[in-house]
Amino acid sequence: MEQKKFDVNSFIGMVLLGGILLYWINTQKPDETTNTSTNTEQVVNNDSTTNKNVLTENNTFENDSLKQIAAKTKLGAFALSAINGSEGTSVLENEVVKLTINNKGGQITEAQIKNYKTYDSLPLYMIKDKNASFNINFGTTDNRTLNTKDLFFTPSITKNGNNTIVSMKLKVSETQFLEYRYEIKPNDYMVDFAVRSQGLSNVINSSTPINLNWSLNGYRHEKSLKTENTMYSKLYYKSEDDVDDLSPNKSEVLNDLNWVAYKQHFFTSNLLSDTPFNNATITSTDLVKNEEIDTVFTKRYELQTPLALTAGELNYNMKWFYGPSDYNLLKTYEDTDLDQTADLGWGIFGFLNRTVFYPVFNLLKGFLSNYGLIIILMTIVVRILMSPLVYKSYLSSAKMKVIRPELNALNEKYPGKENAMKRQQETMAIQRKAGVSMLSGCIPALLQMPVFFALFKFFPTNLSLRQESFLWANDLSSYDTVFKLPFSIPFYGDHVSLFPILASVAIFFYMKMNQSQQANMQAPTQEGMPDMSKMMKYMIYFSPIMMLFFFNNYASSLSLYYFISNLLTIAIMLVIKNFVIDEEKIHAKIEENKKKPEKKKSKFRQRIDDAMKQAQEQQAIQQKQKKKK
Repeated sequence: MEQKKFDVNSFIGMVLLGGILLYWINTQKPDETTNTSTNTEQVVNNDSTTNKNVLTENNTFENDSLKQIAAKTKLGAFALSAINGSEGTSVLENEVVKLTINNKGGQITEAQIKNYKTYDSLPLYMIKDKNASFNINFGTTDNRTLNTKDLFFTPSITKNGNNTIVSMKLKVSETQFLEYRYEIKPNDYMVDFAVRSQGLSNVINSSTPINLNWSLNGYRHEKSLKTENTMYSKLYYKSEDDVDDLSPNKSEVLNDLNWVAYKQHFFTSNLLSDTPFNNATITSTDLVKNEEIDTVFTKRYELQTPLALTAGELNYNMKWFYGPSDYNLLKTYEDTDLDQTADLGWGIFGFLNRTVFYPVFNLLKGFLSNYGLIIILMTIVVRILMSPLVYKSYLSSAKMKVIRPELNALNEKYPGKENAMKRQQETMAIQRKAGVSMLSGCIPALLQMPVFFALFKFFPTNLSLRQESFLWANDLSSYDTVFKLPFSIPFYGDHVSLFPILASVAIFFYMKMNQSQQANMQAPTQEGMPDMSKMMKYMIYFSPIMMLFFFNNYASSLSLYYFISNLLTIAIMLVIKNFVIDEEKIHAKIEENKKKPEKKKSKFRQRIDDAMKQAQEQQAIQQKQKKKK
């Protein structure tokens, strides 16, 4: 069999052919793979990027379009406020007050009174955390009803000299808007406020009411919740040139309303208008349900009033006042009568506070910085001025003491009810001859009563005394506390105040000392008549206890005044009794008066004597008729 030979040429050819094939495969595959991969990635990326961009643009366009459509549907001409509006605040501030104005509603959402703190040493806010609302409700010509508190205003801040202006505009367009304009002056609590519209005569529906609504829940600021809420937190208003206040849980409709004041004891939130409001409804609601619970709010105050259009536009010049209810401050705002919200009392009481006590207090305040000493000096001044009345009363008492034996003799001479008229007639004759009148003792005491009630208003409402300390009292405008009780006593409270205790002790000794004087002033007890001396003995103990309970929750400055006043009165009475009054001289003077011819009776005195004589004759006839029977 023939052996096959190895063909070298064929082998080399096969190797070369395989190498060429492998080269071609290896060079072609990577190129193809790379190209394919790259192309695919570019397509994906391009498609992805293109799609993303297209979706974003479409979504923005769609969202803006939908927002505009929704705003237009809901707000009509005022859609621009929703489209361009945004959350934000502007601050209006000077040395005494800081106001924060929100873009939403264009209203004040924070009002802080600087330089004052709450009773627990926190910053003092009149408005904070949505406790107040200012809103204008109006209709539009396309039959929508809108509320400014829900709409976004566009703010701008400018300067007018030293004044700062914040303008809040609710825009229909750049030339059509409703504007709230606030302007604050340096070191002034009063802020100018204007509500005006421009180019809205065809937008606002003049046939539907435009209502302004302003409400506020008053924060508690003082230590004594009972005193702050029940006595000095009130809604005041000036209507038809007369200032008055509204009782809690009451509403009233008013015309020609110049201003309303939401007062919270020492601080007040006021809205004043140059154009008086008509058919305005004011409401005051007591929010304190239980005084034992730590209460945040005391009263809710509300004002609702229609606004009038002038030539189809709103144009009201108003003012905001967020500040202290300080008489000295409020009287500087001339022709407003805001000083009457300081609550100094009505009639003669307010007159005394304005013309006597505040001038004296302000004068002493110019020399002294310690308000406890100012109260003591003021008490001394008042007592010195009132000392002639004390002297007059004590002199009448001394005269009655001298003629008392004669009056006792009359009771023995004319005993029984049947001689009551005769006995009274003779008593009056003796008093008249002696130059003594029962009224001469009563009138001085009555003249001192207006002073008592005037100061009862003066001290608890005097802002200068707020959070001023003296001895153990850390706030002369509120009660002092020397001991905290683990329980509460009805009408007394859960604490012990020392100044009312001292005042009660002083009034006890004053009344004890005054008892003999009062006994002298009384005519001898007649048959069938109550014994007034016994009633006076009861009053000696009852009055101090009543004062102790009442003043325990009241201003410590008032208790301090009564304590010092009673001590001074006791001292004055001792001086008059021991060094001024001479009973022997008084007796000699009375005897001398008796010798003088009696003065001609006045017509009034003659009518009294005739009436008593007629009654006496009728009594005598009745007695004769009884004897015949």
